[in-house]
This record gives sequence, C-alpha cells and structure tokens, in this order.
Amino acid sequence: MPKSLFPKASPDTRARLEQSQTLKLVNDFDWTATPLGPIPEWPDSLKGAVRVIMVASSPMVILAGYEGILIYNDAYAEFAGTRHPSVFGMPAEAAWPEIAEFNREKIEMGMRGQSMTLRNEEMVLARHGQPESSWLDLHYSPILGDDGMPIGTLCVVQDSTDGVLAERALARSEERLSLALGGSNIVGTWDWDVLNNVVTADDRFALMFGIDPLRAGLGVEIEQFVGAIHPDDQPRVTEEISTALATGADYHSEYRLRGADDVIRYVVASGRPRLDAEGRAVRFPGVVVDITDQRRIGEALAESELRFRTLADTMPQMVWSTLPDGFHDYYNARWYEFTGVPAGSTDGEGWNGMFHPDDQPRAWTAWNHSLTTGEPYQIEYRLRHHSGEYRWTLGLALPIRDSAGTIVRWFGTCTDIHATKLAAEERELVAQELSHRIKNIFAVLTGIIALSARSQPEIKPFADQLRQRIFALAEAHDFVRPHSQESQPGESQTSLRALIGRLLTPYDQDEQPRFEFLGDDAEIDEGAATPLALLVHELATNASKYGALSTPEGRVVLTGTRNEDRYHLSWKEIGGPAIAAGDLPEGFGSRVISLSVEGQLRGRLERIWEADGLRVEADLPLQALRRPAKLQSGQVG
Repeated sequence: MPKSLFPKASPDTRARLEQSQTLKLVNDFDWTATPLGPIPEWPDSLKGAVRVIMVASSPMVILAGYEGILIYNDAYAEFAGTRHPSVFGMPAEAAWPEIAEFNREKIEMGMRGQSMTLRNEEMVLARHGQPESSWLDLHYSPILGDDGMPIGTLCVVQDSTDGVLAERALARSEERLSLALGGSNIVGTWDWDVLNNVVTADDRFALMFGIDPLRAGLGVEIEQFVGAIHPDDQPRVTEEISTALATGADYHSEYRLRGADDVIRYVVASGRPRLDAEGRAVRFPGVVVDITDQRRIGEALAESELRFRTLADTMPQMVWSTLPDGFHDYYNARWYEFTGVPAGSTDGEGWNGMFHPDDQPRAWTAWNHSLTTGEPYQIEYRLRHHSGEYRWTLGLALPIRDSAGTIVRWFGTCTDIHATKLAAEERELVAQELSHRIKNIFAVLTGIIALSARSQPEIKPFADQLRQRIFALAEAHDFVRPHSQESQPGESQTSLRALIGRLLTPYDQDEQPRFEFLGDDAEIDEGAATPLALLVHELATNASKYGALSTPEGRVVLTGTRNEDRYHLSWKEIGGPAIAAGDLPEGFGSRVISLSVEGQLRGRLERIWEADGLRVEADLPLQALRRPAKLQSGQVG
C-alpha cells in the first residue's frame, strides 16, 4: 500500500516534493502507530489539508483528531526549534506540555467546528531548551470530513514577538519622553499632517503660541501657529519651513514669539519632514524649546562682559585673567599700551618673556606657589615697556572660587610703580644720610662731655654716666633707623630680642654671653625703642656696679611673655652679691627707668629684691610697643 501523500506523482515529481523535510517525514513516518492509521486510510479532506500546508510559506500545523496529532510544514518546524522533529506525529498535549491545557481547549474547540483568531498571545515555550516568552498570532479553523463533521483543527502560527517587543520599547520610550516633556516648562511638541494641513500639539506648545490647548490637541491649521511668530521673523521662518518640506532636510530655526500680552519670547524649533515613496512631505513632527531665559541670561552676560571690559580698559592698571591652571587668556587695553606687543601674543606662557630675565625665576616660583596653594599672588618685578626699558611693576592676583570653593579663574593687575620705586630709593638715601648725621651728633656730644670731664675732674663720674646714656640712645637710634639692603641687621630691626642683644653685647666676658633671653619676643617701633633702650641700659649699668654683673660668675636672665594685649618683661639677676632694697640710693637712673616704663610706655614697673639677686618686672601694653600708623604719625585722639 503506497504511503505517499502523492501516490500518483512521478518519481521526479515525488523527488522534487520530498526536498521538503517535513513532507518526506510525512511519507516516511509510521502512522500505523497513531490513531490516524496509514495515509491511504486518511479522509480525503485531511490529506488535502496536509497537502496545502506542506507547500505553504507560513508556519502551519494540523491537530488531527481528538488526540491532536501534530502534522506540520517546514516553516512550523523552524518555529518549533529544537523540539523538531521529535514532536512530529505526537499528541499536542505531550509535544508541548507547558501549554497542554491551552492546546486541549483549542483541540476541543476545533472538534466542535469552531474557529478563533488570537492576536499577540503570550506563551512561555521551551523551543530552544529553556523557557522563553513568545508572542503569537494564532488562527484556528476546523477541518471537516466528507460527512461535514470536524476531524481536526488547522492552526496558522505567526510569531509576533519582535513586533511586540518593539512596540513595548517604543511605548516605554514615548512614555518617558512624554513624562520628560510633561515635566518641562520649556519644551513643546508638534506633529503636522502636511497633506491635510492639520497641526496637533501638546499643551506646552499650544500655550507658547497662544492657542487653546484643547483645540491644539484636536488639530488646527499651520497658519494659526505661524501667526504667533514675530512679524519680523515670519518671512524667514516660512522660507525655512518651505525649504525643509521641499528637501526633507532637518529643520532648525530660532525666532521670536509675540504673546497676547505683547511679551516677546525666544524659541528654537527643530524637526524633520517624513517623506512618502514619491518624496513628498506627508508629516512634519518636531519640538520647540523656550530659550527666553537663556537668551536673557546671555544678553546679561554680554552686557556684564562689556561693562567689565570697559571698566578694565579705563583703569590705570594693567588687568589680566587666567584659567584655573594659570593659562593667561585676557589682558586689557592698558597691558597692550604699556608693553606694545600684538594682541594675543602674550597669551598662555608668553607673558613670562615680558619680565626682566633676572626676575623671571622669582616671578614663576611665586606664581606657581599661588596656583598650587590658592594663596593670593603679590610680587614686584621689572616689566618690559614698549620703549624697551624695564620698569618696576607691582603684580597682584586673587582667585575666584565657585560655591564649592573650587578656583574657576584668577584675576590680577600690574601697576607701574617705577617712579614710586625710584622715589623710595631716593628717600632711603636721604634718610640714611640724615641718620648718619644724627649719629655724628651723638658722637660729638660724647666728645664734648669727655673734654669737659678732663678740665673738671670732679664731674667725671657724672660725665661717664651721661656718656653711657647717650651711647644707649645712639644704639637705639641706630637700631630703628632706615636701613638699606647692605646695612640691614641680621635679625629684624623691629625685634625687642635683637635690641637687647645689641645693647648688652659690651657686657659679655671673654666673649661669653652673660645674658639670656627666654620666652616670647615682641615687635617694637622707633617710639618704643628709645625708652626700652634706656631701661635696659640703666639695669645693666647698675648690675655691673652693684649686682650680678659685678662678679665673674654672675649673669642675667630676661623672660618675655605675650598675651592678647599685654607684654611682660622680666629681668632676673643671678649669682651677684646679696643687696637689700635700702642699700642702693634712689638716684637719677631709677627715675629714668620709671619715666621710661610708666611715663613713655604707659606700663607698670616693680623692683623685687630677692636673696639671689634683683628681679624687675615690667608690664607693658602691646599697643605702646608698636603703635598703629595713625598714632605713629601723631594723630592721637
């Protein structure tokens, strides 16, 4: 008994037909092991249905009889994945156990003569070894026998998974876009049906153009939107739209909208026409962005920039600025007037070449320190003038920081101080000459006193004391007088420690110091140097006559203590002879000490006679040691 679906086909025709794997499988399958029996015993309607699906390009499967025996074509075999060919000829419920109940319902439906269509039916199928979601379009139709009764069900399967996933992705994207645009106060969208001249738009777009959002949602003519554009911009915008429609190119335009309240707003519109097969624009979607605030901010920045440049160019100083890394990118007009260099030639590191060669390393070191630490930049250097000479200049710069404290820019100035520098040098020379003459006066005075003492021996003790006091005044004057770089003392000339050391050096014995200064130092000015010098001189003189310095092993320890507004100086003699308070007369020197501390310095003085030597405590206001410039200039209230 022939087994072929096409028993009358020639060998060539059968060979050609059996190029289909599933058709050959039908012919070779042992159907006697199934309720269907051998092919010749099949109803003609079933054989006809099988012949139809075998040459169809769409996936088709027949669920034959109440058992739902699977007979399918090549396209369905590809859909079945790794389940093929093992499920061929099996009952549908056994072949697809994961959807057994679903298939049972469809088999019974077909055997009742009913048909059904399912769209995007989601199923979890293990077509490739693992369960995976699939979406299918399923079309079920009953197969009728010769007696008109159902003998099976034909199912056409269309895999719509890719389409469903694409639609869902598109829906999510549109939802996100809708949420983003809905939460924005500056973006609106439109969609123009060019063929019917109907523009639909969201609420934001409609409000920008002064159109009722409800009407815009239903659609209005493009002319109503164009009418809201500023009259001066309408011709240009219309031309740009026409060009985009004619060429299909991207559309991008900035223009003004005139609201009902005559408030002008700036917008940027972007879109692209959608063309049909003949190249005609059929749709024109796009978005419009309200840039009014940005435009006004930009105009304000431009105005601010203009004001800054105008102010910078009218300043007598040279003004410059750099990026955070120190790259110079701006100089005002004064810089180019002073240097005479072409504009832009000193950008970046080019500015360093404008310094005197001897000043370049020092200037770079100071500038790099400021860039590294963020500390203000201040330096004096010689800058090349357009005349070719180098002129002294004061360079200053401060960092500009953002709210987080990060440096975003440096602004600096260069001030020509050449004339001031030369004048200062001249004043220093005059001051030094005057100080030298004053020192000579002290020398003349001591000489006159010495001559007078020779002619009148009875006044020699007094003359010696007077000469020593004048020497102390001379030392104090020399300590605080103006100094050049060559005459500058090793220590700061405003240091109390240095003044005491200079005054007491003559009392050292065999080059061994007999004085020790401990504790805090204090800055002093010329007003405090004289009374302090007299105080230290008188104490040292008395110590050498009666106290610790009158013995070889004696010494003096001075201790300074500074707090918020007071300075305390303690003089302690150690290793001298025992002296009681009444042993020494209250002479002129004691009155000099009191006058110096309590009168001129407005302090307090206390003498304490201890067993191991005299202790003197001087408590002084810090303001008296180094007065502000206002007080130093004599402007005392």
